[in-house]
Formats: sequence, C-alpha cells, structure tokens
Amino acid sequence: MRGASSSALSIAVSSLINVNHRHRSLSTVRLKTLEFDRYRNNPVKYWNDFYKRHQNKVFCFVLFVCLQFFKDRHYLEKDWGQYFCAEIELPKVVLEVGCGVGNSVFPLLKTYPNIFVHACDLSSNAIDAIQSHADFRMDQVNPFVCDVTSQNLSDKIVPSSVDIVTLIFTLSAVSPEKMPMMLQNLVEVLKPNGYVLLRDYAVGDFSQVKLHEKNQMIDENFYARGDGTCSFYFSEESLSNLFTKAGFKTVSLDIYSRQIMNRSKNITMNRHWIRAIFRRSVSSIPNSPTA
Repeated sequence: MRGASSSALSIAVSSLINVNHRHRSLSTVRLKTLEFDRYRNNPVKYWNDFYKRHQNKVFCFVLFVCLQFFKDRHYLEKDWGQYFCAEIELPKVVLEVGCGVGNSVFPLLKTYPNIFVHACDLSSNAIDAIQSHADFRMDQVNPFVCDVTSQNLSDKIVPSSVDIVTLIFTLSAVSPEKMPMMLQNLVEVLKPNGYVLLRDYAVGDFSQVKLHEKNQMIDENFYARGDGTCSFYFSEESLSNLFTKAGFKTVSLDIYSRQIMNRSKNITMNRHWIRAIFRRSVSSIPNSPTA
C-alpha cells in the first residue's frame, strides 16, 4: 500500500496504542525524567555500544544459511538512481549522514563508481568498521566522526560542495528539538538546489506500537529502545514542516506501507516508512547549527 495519508496513520496508531492504556494518564506512560535525560543526552554512548555489540554478527539458520546483522541497502538505486547518475563528467558528491558501517555507502559505490562519498556517523565504532571494509578506498570515501546536531560539517566538508545528502533511518535517531540544528548544518554544505534523499519511520509503524506497549515513550512520537537508542516516527506533515522551516522545498513525499507476516510467531506486522526528496532553496541562507 503506497501513499497512505498521515492523518489515517495517526488515527490508526492512536487507536492501537490506546487499546491497553485506556485508563492510564500520559504521565504514567512516559519514561521517568532521569531515564529521559539519559537516553536523550547520551546518543554517542548508546550508538557506540550498538555497533560494538552487533559488528560482525551473523545469524545462522538451518541448511547453513547465514544472514549478516547489517544488511546492505540496495533499494537506493531503485528509488533514487537518477539522482546519482552524473549528467556531466564531474562526479556527484554525496554526504551520507549516519552512515553506520557502510551498508548504503558501498552498494552505492559499486553501482556508481564515479561518485565521491563523505560518510559521517557519531559512532567511532561505525567509522572504524567502514575504514576496515574490504572495499574501502580513500579516493572514494571520506569517513569521519561527527555529531551533526552540534558540530559543524563545514569543518570537514567544503561549504556548498555536496550534491546529495542521504538520510537513511538517521533523522529519527535525533531528539526532536535538535532536528532543526541538524538540517541547518546540511544546508551549509549542500549546493544551491542540492537534494536530501530520506527514508525513515512513519507514524503507526509496528515498532512504534510495540514500544508504546512497553511504556518506552519519551515524548510524542519519540521512543527509547531497550538498548538505549531512540527513534522518532514521522507524519508527512511534521516532516514537511521541519524541512520547509530549514529552507528546503519538497520534491516528493509519501508513506510506504507493507504488511509482513511472521508465521512462526503468528504475528502480523504493519510496517510504515516515510520516503521524501527535498531540494535546498537557492535563497536559503546557511545559519550556524550551534546558534
């Protein structure tokens, strides 16, 4: 199901999360203040722990079939291939924010070998994994540690030099009050009319419902997972407003929905993801992300 409206999803998730909480006040559902501060203020610790715990992990099943924990993302070519193809001889410059261990970076380089990728993540463990990757080449990838909500990207990247920024399940990991600072940072390094390509979690997703049932809500549509990492769930309206205020024009925006059956556990998972393309307005004026 494609193009499901945000209002319909918002109603659906409100209905689902209230089934077992009809007589609970909002304050009893939210995490305690101490837990709230710990999750929101220490993202580096929890993401470093995450990559350290899962690096090189594989899951082995019968018939000797093994699946890596971090799966390569090959859908970028299908969804956004035209944006990575160079119309002139100069290579496209891409910034992957929240690059993780390179599951988007290396498939992109394999398909489009002429692009150059700046790959940043706030986890040093993730950057170490990229640099030790078998396909890593210094002339193709510039990996570096950066918290894009507080540190200037222009210290590592020439201002107005990036053609494309990819945000693949990255913006949702940022505390909502820090998202505007992050987008201002992107504006500074993007070329005029440069693009942001985004894929992330949408309101009503199965994971949001499960986290709400476990009383893991930090704030509206913002949740903490059991490992300390956080996740925000976007509506079309909230995402569009966020980028518009940062000086972007919306090129496309939709919600992709899919029903997945887990037959072994007899569970139906209603997954909802949001996909968007934004273009930096020529008239947008970069501001300091730390202002």
